[in-house]
Amino acid sequence: LYFGSRDVQRHSSGRQGAMAENDAEESSLGAAMRCVCYSSGIIIALGLYGVLQERIMSEPYGDEFFKVSVFLVLCNRLAAILYAVIMVGIKGESYRHSVPLWKYLAVSMSNVMATWCQYEALKYVSFPVQMLGKSFKMMPVMLWGIVISGQKYKLQDWLIAAGVTGGVTAFLLTGDIKSKHANQGSSVYGLLLLLAFLGCDGFTSTFQEKLFKEHKTSKYNQMLYVNSGSAIVSGATLLATGGGIKAIAFVQRHPAIMFDSSLLSASAVTGQFFIYSLVKEFGALVLAATMNMRQILSILTSYILYSHPISIPQF
Repeated sequence: LYFGSRDVQRHSSGRQGAMAENDAEESSLGAAMRCVCYSSGIIIALGLYGVLQERIMSEPYGDEFFKVSVFLVLCNRLAAILYAVIMVGIKGESYRHSVPLWKYLAVSMSNVMATWCQYEALKYVSFPVQMLGKSFKMMPVMLWGIVISGQKYKLQDWLIAAGVTGGVTAFLLTGDIKSKHANQGSSVYGLLLLLAFLGCDGFTSTFQEKLFKEHKTSKYNQMLYVNSGSAIVSGATLLATGGGIKAIAFVQRHPAIMFDSSLLSASAVTGQFFIYSLVKEFGALVLAATMNMRQILSILTSYILYSHPISIPQF
């Protein structure tokens, strides 16, 4: 009986170990599939977003260009608020903020600044340059991760980030980078806007990751309050600068921009859903790597659609 019971225990523990191993494999496979799904969603949604962004900011409507980029920020945020409100209701979540409001406001401010900078940069540098400039994002995200969350990264991570940074730098130094409608020499200002974008955007995704980990907030709760703060900031900016009146007047002269901006907002909201999902489950650095792939595809699409010049070293 003694040896029989030991055999039963041994076989039982063996089965339990095999089951645990199978569960771990299934869990890893499921996580990998979710990562691929979220990343693919980001690439597709933001790919469309990039095409529309370049159309609105870099191509003329009739004989004039749209210049009130903050108006587009506001439209995107209002669409995201509507989506978040609906999803919070469907999920049965609380509409109360689950994070101190000042933390949501910090993300909102950096988010508005990042979005404004990327729109404005298109006035001075070409879309492919703007996209490649975003590939610097891995380095700022890692630096913000150290400052905000005390994270540690492997040497391999730093080498990959340095390699991407070096490749982008080589591209910027070996060919024409200014927007085809910009004045000569204005590309320097565009590059400064890209640097500001990288700093703000790196802070945004890293701080969002910290909020998910520390406060266990849902992605819809965070989406609701971050976009609400962003809408207030961008709306106040439009009122203070008179940009709202200019934007409305432009829409009256060129109604076609409303269709483009509506598609832009829809793709932005879809992208936000996948971004929040990816950051919550896999972190800001995985998002940065995903964005690099998205940027490569967006650059190729832009060259095909808008015939940007490219030198042999850049290619």
